[in-house]
Amino acid sequence: MTSPITQKDIVTACKIETTKTIIEELNGDYFALLVDESFDMSCKEQMAIVLRYIDIMRFVMERLIDVVHVQNTSTSSLKSAIINLLAQHSLSLSYVREQYYDRESNIQGEINGLKILIKRESRSAHSIHCFAHQLQLTLVAISKKCLQVGELVVLVSNILNILGSSFKRMDEFRESQKERIQEALDMGELTTGRGLNQELGLSRACDTRWRYHFKSFNIFIMMFGSILDVLESLVLDTHSTEERAKAM
Repeated sequence: MTSPITQKDIVTACKIETTKTIIEELNGDYFALLVDESFDMSCKEQMAIVLRYIDIMRFVMERLIDVVHVQNTSTSSLKSAIINLLAQHSLSLSYVREQYYDRESNIQGEINGLKILIKRESRSAHSIHCFAHQLQLTLVAISKKCLQVGELVVLVSNILNILGSSFKRMDEFRESQKERIQEALDMGELTTGRGLNQELGLSRACDTRWRYHFKSFNIFIMMFGSILDVLESLVLDTHSTEERAKAM
């Protein structure tokens, strides 16, 4: 069970069964396409494809059906990838009634062409900007109007920039993090096990990604002790007045 090959086979089997259940739940009805770009750890260009539909209980469902690797992001390649994926599950573009895309995507130019091609296949496939991204941009803009929130966002961003701009500081941060985890383990405050206490990297907030602000602030709070260690070390050791002022 610990073999990577075995684990991959188990994940693949779970994926097949889960997707099968989603398609059965869709039951050949109309659906909406939600498409966004995605990157894996190797930074390969991918598309995350989600189906939105109404189930038998009349509830609106959103299900991730697959993450598809695309060798290039041309309009025709994106369309072919979507068509091939739908065909694998006996679905077609003729049943698409809505299209949702992220307007801040790096492949927005190609997406504009993709929307037109899909609309030609299904005239009822109206294009609508993803509501989650609209809501995110609105919430971020409104929250920054509050002086305290705006100052907090700027402060956290500046601190992350100070740490992230130097490999030495990041090494110090990771070393401090390891020491604190080991100390917590020795005191019984943390438990050990597979997948636990993994190294966390600092994450910058992004106004156009609805979950990144929460992730950034959450990690900042969790790693605050290690961040403080690095800033204190910078104040004591740096010869640059400007760098010392930033750290203080």
